[in-house]
Amino acid sequence: MMLRLPRSSEKAQEKLVWSKKPQLAGDTPRVVVITSGKGGVGKTTTTANVGLSLARLGFSVVAIDADVGLRNLDLLLGLENRVNYTVVEVLNGDCRLDQALVRDKRWSNFELLCISKPRSKLPMGFSGKALVWLVDALKSRQEGCPDFIIIDCPAGIDAGFITAITPANEAILVTTPDITSLRDADRVTGLLECDGIRDIKMMVNRVRTDMIKGEDMMSVLDVQEMLGLALLGVIPEDSEVIRSTNRGYPLVLNKPPTLAGLAFEQAAWRLVEQDSMKAVMVEEEPKKRGFFSFFGG
Repeated sequence: MMLRLPRSSEKAQEKLVWSKKPQLAGDTPRVVVITSGKGGVGKTTTTANVGLSLARLGFSVVAIDADVGLRNLDLLLGLENRVNYTVVEVLNGDCRLDQALVRDKRWSNFELLCISKPRSKLPMGFSGKALVWLVDALKSRQEGCPDFIIIDCPAGIDAGFITAITPANEAILVTTPDITSLRDADRVTGLLECDGIRDIKMMVNRVRTDMIKGEDMMSVLDVQEMLGLALLGVIPEDSEVIRSTNRGYPLVLNKPPTLAGLAFEQAAWRLVEQDSMKAVMVEEEPKKRGFFSFFGG
């Protein structure tokens, strides 16, 4: 005979499961650069949503927008009107580091730091060493060392890219399932490894299961086999991305959550535990199963 728990006990168990927090792996701060090589694949969207997901899980996060002159992370977070100082002013002695950090009012353990103001040029003396100094300053500040420092890398593989990856010891490579993005991603992977970054995971963005089934889009398994990287997350194509961008309200804060928002939250959980997911090939869509059934757990 099977005993059934009282309804009150079941609710208590459900509450316990949802309040569970992932175990932080590795030494802090975890310095993670989010890159791709190709522009427009979703690096900044990934930075905003993964960063806020980490903050919602209870970890302290500093997100650095390293895209000089073309910064957008403040817009996606809805913090553009609160950025008064940048790293350039800190280095010039015009302000303190804590004055350049913008604390999110929704989640006080999330802070934004911009390298420079929009449409400005990078100072001649600014290099990877300056960003290393910045990371060291964040480690030793009075408020305490953050758990995660996430760097939003500019597109391309020029000086801005080299500067952004210099202080990182982990990388998230954002790509889409198309040949141009994959060729750039493969090139960037080689450059990251040459810089000594061995912990590289990929995030496959803008995935459409209907196109995969129709063989009009490469599957996530194909992408993983081509790049040979551990899979951190699979983000489905979602029209809500444009709406959330225009509102300065990241997807992970939406209620009810969207599929893309849930995928970002799952990716953040794996990032905390230095875990990955497995892509699987599904020949036929299972009945009454959702998007994530295509890609394993």
